[in-house]
Amino acid sequence: MTSGTTGSMELDASYAVCRAIARREAKNFYYAFVALPKAKRNAICAIYAFMRQADDLADDKAMPIEERRVRLDAWTAAWKATSAGGETADPIFVAVRDATTRYRIPAVLLDELIAGVTMDVDAAKSGAPDTYATFNDLYRYCYLVASVVGLVCIRIFGYSDPRAEKLAEETGVAFQLTNILRDVEEDAERKRVYLPLEDLAAHGVALESVLLHKKGTGPPENERAILREIGRRAERYYASAQELMPLIDKESRPALWVLVAIYHALLKRIEAADFDVYSRRISVPTATKISILISGLTRMMWMRVAG
Repeated sequence: MTSGTTGSMELDASYAVCRAIARREAKNFYYAFVALPKAKRNAICAIYAFMRQADDLADDKAMPIEERRVRLDAWTAAWKATSAGGETADPIFVAVRDATTRYRIPAVLLDELIAGVTMDVDAAKSGAPDTYATFNDLYRYCYLVASVVGLVCIRIFGYSDPRAEKLAEETGVAFQLTNILRDVEEDAERKRVYLPLEDLAAHGVALESVLLHKKGTGPPENERAILREIGRRAERYYASAQELMPLIDKESRPALWVLVAIYHALLKRIEAADFDVYSRRISVPTATKISILISGLTRMMWMRVAG
């Protein structure tokens, strides 16, 4: 198949593959996707499936690090050839090419998304723990793996005020900081410590104490202080999400509201546990997510009625 000749049935089938991946894998995102009109939902699911494909290649423990990088490079080259109009049998590539064309998503954003995925692979190749010296360094990582996704999403959501771009960037940072807090133990098992080294030093926490934390025990008080600071930073960036909301096209606002509400609820649950993210994995119950989704769908219906 070539660009511009993809049949509508084939395109529909490609989007169906992406929707199935999002429904199966997107534990928080999919609830927001449901609140979007069909065309935008398809595009968002395609972008998610693209991200999932890259993440799976980067994190496949069945493959040595070197092989992961080789396969990720080959996948990236295949995507670039597809986006330039080349033939492909990959339904995700077919859907993403259509979505990026339809919603005028700059190629550089997907390039940055891929760069974010490869950061973890390249860090793992050294054998040393993956760390970030300062919060500014961590912010750059958050930008590549989360803010870029936000910048893609707002192009699908629709906006006209350029202020939306910086606010979407900061909303992505809020989400990623929330993920970092939730996954401290899991990341440490993979030799990844996203708590800035400057924060560890300021609070007298040795890197090894994070990497070798005893399972099932809460964080020591000096480490808990660092987690609280990350939480405060995340809260400040969630304020940007509220400013972003009215800048997005009306029909997309319920989806953004659902996504922000679910992620912020996760941070609130972490805060309520006093940042003990070791004793158990903290998550938002499915019933709560469904309640948030229902509220979002209600907002969508009212917006349609109001015109």
